[in-house]
Amino acid sequence: MRRLLAGLSMLCAAAAAHAELWGYVDGQGVAHLAHAPLDGNYSLILGTPEASFGRVPGKLDGSQHLLTWLEIAPEVKAIQPFLRQAAARHGVDMELLKAVIAVESGYKRDAVSPRGAQGLMQITPETAARYASPADAQRMLDPRTNVLTGARMLADLIRRFGRIDAALAAWNAGEGAVRKAGNRMPDIDETRAHVHLVLELYWALLQRSLPAQAQQLQLH
Repeated sequence: MRRLLAGLSMLCAAAAAHAELWGYVDGQGVAHLAHAPLDGNYSLILGTPEASFGRVPGKLDGSQHLLTWLEIAPEVKAIQPFLRQAAARHGVDMELLKAVIAVESGYKRDAVSPRGAQGLMQITPETAARYASPADAQRMLDPRTNVLTGARMLADLIRRFGRIDAALAAWNAGEGAVRKAGNRMPDIDETRAHVHLVLELYWALLQRSLPAQAQQLQLH
């Protein structure tokens, strides 16, 4: 288990040096997440650009607010069965899926990006066509379909590149960028920041679920 935690901690530290996640929970219990403070409501949740090296990922006090929200929010609880199903079917750790969704969409199931990425895991039309059936590709705003499709893609990327951080980089920047970087993290600031945030949140979530979940996790 110690080797497991050390390996994930090293991935978090190496992913990016200047990444932050800001957010707050409003009066209706909805979490708002962003890579920068959009107004006075936002506070730092993960990341400190001045002190990224040498600190323990996931240990910031602010992260506890997000972790607590991830335990009690109705929108998170509503998709727990889909997360369990996706983890069992595709062999991707449930805590990793939760971290990806938090960073990608903030658990907004109807989120649509300017480039057409949809739903909880922000599945692009190209990804849907590749990893979902034709019928399911047309319904990526359905939470179960979205999570199962995203988990299938993530499992495929982890198998292909052999590393969680490289798989997350391919998710963000495309497989071509990772291949050009020797199947490792490409030197793209946005991608490095994205991967760093997902890994930090993943590590923090694992801390709350140890030892049971960690016994079942395999890092590459």
